[in-house]
Amino acid sequence: MSIFINSFYGANKLTPKQILSDPILFLAFGFGSGLAKKAPGTMGTIAAIPVYLLFVQADFITYSVFTAIASITGIWICGIAANKLAEHDFGGIVWDEIAGYLITMWLVPCTWQTVLAGFVLFRIFDILKPWPIKWLDRHVKGGIGIMLDDVLAAVFAGGGVFMMFNYQWIS
Repeated sequence: MSIFINSFYGANKLTPKQILSDPILFLAFGFGSGLAKKAPGTMGTIAAIPVYLLFVQADFITYSVFTAIASITGIWICGIAANKLAEHDFGGIVWDEIAGYLITMWLVPCTWQTVLAGFVLFRIFDILKPWPIKWLDRHVKGGIGIMLDDVLAAVFAGGGVFMMFNYQWIS
């Protein structure tokens, strides 16, 4: 018995081995980070940081294209994963957190302070889900529903990091 990983996931009771060996579920579960028993969304956002650090090495246009692709394909990835698990917006599906973090960091420079502020603000907006994020989370279903609330949380968080940086509260 592991303190980190459950034995089964979703209504279809998929095993960690099934999830990690299926390419769509592997992505949906954030390269395995969504298998965490506690706080899979936070673990998915942590998994997003190295992805961000890799993507941010590119120029702005390339980063933008990568982020758009991650977000748009996320609708498909999350929808298929939810169907395979037989559960809508299962907590272990964290591709939306990965795309969300990339969106959060879109318009700010890469510093340790922006990386940390982006992480904290994105997690706050994703967990608390202020209006209209909560409304979207409850009323929009399928892959787009799984992605949309995190995209909006990311826009709010990104705006916060952008303001913090531009007002020089962080550097």
